[in-house]
Amino acid sequence: MHDIRVGTEDVFKRQLELAARNYELLQNRKVRAFNVMGAIGSGKTLLILRLAERLKDKGLRVGAIAGDVAGDDDYQRFAAAGLVAANLNTGDDCHLDAHRVGHALEDFPLGEVDVLFIENVGNLVCPADFPLGTEGELVVISVTEGDDMVRKHPKIFAQTDVLAVNKVDLAGFVGVDPMVLVDDYRRLNPHGKVVLTDARSGRGVDELLGALGL
Repeated sequence: MHDIRVGTEDVFKRQLELAARNYELLQNRKVRAFNVMGAIGSGKTLLILRLAERLKDKGLRVGAIAGDVAGDDDYQRFAAAGLVAANLNTGDDCHLDAHRVGHALEDFPLGEVDVLFIENVGNLVCPADFPLGTEGELVVISVTEGDDMVRKHPKIFAQTDVLAVNKVDLAGFVGVDPMVLVDDYRRLNPHGKVVLTDARSGRGVDELLGALGL
């Protein structure tokens, strides 16, 4: 067990230490883990389920940790789909952190999964400051959120590895050009990868797997 010590210690430095510990644990157990971030309603849960379907077809075992302030709705969806799953509530906190995730990993059956998706609490602000120790970070944004979301939340997009612009099937109905989001992201993060997706139909899921290196 471990804890966050407060006082003169740099809390962010401590978070980095705990994230490194999580990373080492996952690497040692040969589990490929991804931090999935995005606003409420962006489609994170369904996109994870679509990715899991493809990975299962490849013979890989998939797990998910559902992070939410309260409730277990996403956990129930993961479990119903046959994923090895755990629920992680944060109470008043608007993000997961390496400390909480580390404790969750202690109880998670890592020997039963090859790929683990950690679904963060739904917002585009707080999670950007708290690395979890995963090998990659995916941000999901829906066109229904507007075409200015990358510009309004530069930090989370500047540091992420992959962006999924989701619900592109609705772009015409909400008057949003997905390429505005793509162009804003590429200007902000020229090294990141971006994929257009529609989780409901499965569009772009195979491309997203490739962007994640899966």
